Amino acid sequence: MTAWEFSNYTMRRIILFIAASLDGYIARASGEVDWLFTDQDYGYTEFLASVDTVLMGRKTYEQVLTFGEFPYLEKTCYVFSNDPHFDTAPHAQTVRSDIKAFVEELRQTDGKNIWLVGGAALIQPFIALSLLDELVLSIHPILLGDGVALFHQATLTTFLTLTRSQSYDSGLVQLTYHVGAENI
Repeated sequence: MTAWEFSNYTMRRIILFIAASLDGYIARASGEVDWLFTDQDYGYTEFLASVDTVLMGRKTYEQVLTFGEFPYLEKTCYVFSNDPHFDTAPHAQTVRSDIKAFVEELRQTDGKNIWLVGGAALIQPFIALSLLDELVLSIHPILLGDGVALFHQATLTTFLTLTRSQSYDSGLVQLTYHVGAENI
């Protein structure tokens, strides 16, 4: 049983699995992610198999659509947006309700882990509302100097507990953290 599979036997967890540059950017200012390593899997396939639900913000959803075929067709997808005219059909359901209430209800349903995909605009409320359980950060050995930041400056002080680290020959380092002040 892998680490990802083990976590499937507990309450549904919200996991942020994301890549960033060493200086904390998840994309160039233009939204491009051409700097991300694609030379190997870096645990992505195993992680993807451990989730059955994907949560993302509108900007991330729109960015994902530019990559070609929608990559999460076999997952239940929800996209958070306050725009009453924004429609994610047929790929996802649009969520316009209270994030906390929606996520707490979602966690009560049967299923695997839940992947939080997105940028700071969605990550920040998940942290502020104590909805994020785990953070898996793949740090690429590159300094972008500018771009889309992983975290907003308004992100609250949040304690993390390192639970795993993995380094790769490419220079990429993957860090897994439990989110929250309590001991695990």
